[in-house]
Amino acid sequence: MATCGNISRRVSARLAGKWREDSGAELVEAAFVLPLLLMLLVGIFWLGRAYDVYETITRAAREGARYAVLPSCATCNPGANQTTETYTSAGTTSSPACVSNPTYEFTNYVAPSLLASHLDPNNTVVQQTFCQQAVVMNPTSDSSSQQCGIEVSFKYPLHLAIPFTSLNASTISIPTSVTMRMENQSVDGSTGQPTCP
Repeated sequence: MATCGNISRRVSARLAGKWREDSGAELVEAAFVLPLLLMLLVGIFWLGRAYDVYETITRAAREGARYAVLPSCATCNPGANQTTETYTSAGTTSSPACVSNPTYEFTNYVAPSLLASHLDPNNTVVQQTFCQQAVVMNPTSDSSSQQCGIEVSFKYPLHLAIPFTSLNASTISIPTSVTMRMENQSVDGSTGQPTCP
């Protein structure tokens, strides 16, 4: 009897020890943690890539705007202030007066800046959203002190690949907009008020 009792205690102690073992716990923890860590690392990469694309397209828009604001007619009188593009009127955010695309500035300044950073200037989203327009930079000011500028804006698509998220294999459009004051702003001869093209 005593021997059977000892054996049964030993067996139950050994089985209880087996249940308390945690040799496989590391694998279970790794199975939960590794996908989260991978998602975090890939997300950081794509966040950096998105910021790089934003900086690149903003620099490209700045190059186009900088050229667009310069007077380009060397033979005209100084008051004419002819620019490389003509604008029907000063546009607003809700009603842009965009010049046709591709403009001289886009072809010769914006596109090369995009190509230098291995971005595609012929992308459909870029072509459809590119807008270059004359804008009043301070529309709430008195008309005698209003400044006219050129605004260049467009969007660039970025394809994301972040595993285990709803953003995997999705595309976001990164917008940019740059406004610069026109050099030697034109003045209306009869009223003396600054005018926008």
